[in-house]
Amino acid sequence: MRNNEVLCRAAFFVPMKIKLLSNLRIPNRNARSNSVIVRSYSKGIFDPVNQLRARLRAAVLFSCDGCSIMSFHAMFKQKISRFIVVAILLVMATTAHATVADTHFAKFHASPGSVAAGSLPESSPFTFSSTSFSQVRIADRMSQLRLGEPNSGGWDMITANETGFDAGRYLFIPFETLEAGVQRMDLKTGLTTTLVQPGTQGFTKGDASRWAPWGGYLTAEESWEKGSTKGRLFELTNPTTATGGSDSNFVHRSIVPRVAHEGLAFDRENNLYFVDEFNGGSIYKYVPAQSTAPTGNEYFSAGQTFVLQINGGDNANAVGSFIWIPITDTAGGPIDGVSVMNADGTIDGRETAKMVKGTGYQRPEDMEIKTLANGDEMLFVATTATHQVYSINLDSNQVKLFVNRDTVDKSTGVSVGTALANPDNLAIDAAGNIYIVEDQPAGMADIWFARDADNDGVADSVARWASLSTVGAEATGLYFDKFDNNVAYVNVQHPDSLVDSTIMISAIPEPNLASAIPESGLPGPDPISAMPESNALSVLLSGMGLMALMGFIVLRRSVTSIS
Repeated sequence: MRNNEVLCRAAFFVPMKIKLLSNLRIPNRNARSNSVIVRSYSKGIFDPVNQLRARLRAAVLFSCDGCSIMSFHAMFKQKISRFIVVAILLVMATTAHATVADTHFAKFHASPGSVAAGSLPESSPFTFSSTSFSQVRIADRMSQLRLGEPNSGGWDMITANETGFDAGRYLFIPFETLEAGVQRMDLKTGLTTTLVQPGTQGFTKGDASRWAPWGGYLTAEESWEKGSTKGRLFELTNPTTATGGSDSNFVHRSIVPRVAHEGLAFDRENNLYFVDEFNGGSIYKYVPAQSTAPTGNEYFSAGQTFVLQINGGDNANAVGSFIWIPITDTAGGPIDGVSVMNADGTIDGRETAKMVKGTGYQRPEDMEIKTLANGDEMLFVATTATHQVYSINLDSNQVKLFVNRDTVDKSTGVSVGTALANPDNLAIDAAGNIYIVEDQPAGMADIWFARDADNDGVADSVARWASLSTVGAEATGLYFDKFDNNVAYVNVQHPDSLVDSTIMISAIPEPNLASAIPESGLPGPDPISAMPESNALSVLLSGMGLMALMGFIVLRRSVTSIS
């Protein structure tokens, strides 16, 4: 559940102004206006458990509507109001407690080994570290081709429309092929549309995938060498409204220096971080002149790019204090004697980083940012060639080694060693836990959970969270749903069958509504703290039932006393 949904429900009960009711999002007025319910119903297309969850949500909202009308129009007696307030406080307290940012994905027992290659069907290709986790294939390349959608395969990183109307309804995935493209998956209808047809504008090796703060979709090319015409960052400016390749607006944002792109990440000030996926590749930051720009045109109209440097540079894979060295001027243009130019007037990010001695890492790939309890932001970067993940505190300017082969394997109690290999993609769940996705063939292609209890930037342990069995494939783009803490998505890329697919993972087993209530019949703190969202809803319903019963008893007594 989202906190604003809880507030919406609570507003039904607050006896302040009746006009509050007209501002609430009721599903029968406009189903699409309630993104939570729409998304749950959309998932219900593939998962009946989520269908049930959505209906419970709808029932709660309808019930609240009825209760509010009754409380506003029929229960003005002071005695009744007191009972209602008590019931309201009970419901709001239990609901608020149940919606603390948490996820059941972090509740598992580490798997001791990888799954055997080819041992599972491609429609259910993962083994998980918890029997509560479930999977379902929601899209595949062959289905797209049968429907006439151009699709070159190589499905890579995943993101969703994280802001705006219908936020969370769509997933966006680039194709990491020589003739690359971008597809949009509609979680409401189940339809997938190719928005950027393979080879558009010579787009190749699409890898990066990130939703922009202003509502655009960013992707980029993992392809660069000196003198190349690639290494470009693109924005799809109309990602949710385009109907296909004919009306999508795919724009090269040339102010960003050219590199072999992979990960992209925004910090709280809307600075954009990116990497050069190359042995010796650097880590970069683009600072826009307009940090709150409402469109990509304005965001990329002017800005300065920097490269990370530790202790003067010329020190590959270094950790310690860092600074940002400018490689463009504040408008995004070249700096004399520093910036290395390409023939078309753009800047070569790799050669320019070398000019200023930017610290290089060995194939830096994906990145994620989390906010710590003290407010600091920490950037995580995976480096495939050295089997490491780095943490970069953007406030204290410190780089640390977050995970390497000396990190303890939770299942054995000793160093993970060669079991951890080629970390590629990173993901972050609702609780801020970091997941590491390996670039490995089936039989060794694992997803690891990194635990850092004190958030010092050094993981306490890693634990095998999932393992992929599909022959010839790797897992890519693990993405945790921003609107449902217990749903995630991951791609199965370049299998031998050529059937790339997207898998939806749920962390909640079949709901057992009765188990959410202790024997006393009253919700207590311990059961709720470990309660799935569906069970938290049952507590809410129980509280409203108690409120209705108390109101009925008091009303009956009042009528009796009058008569």
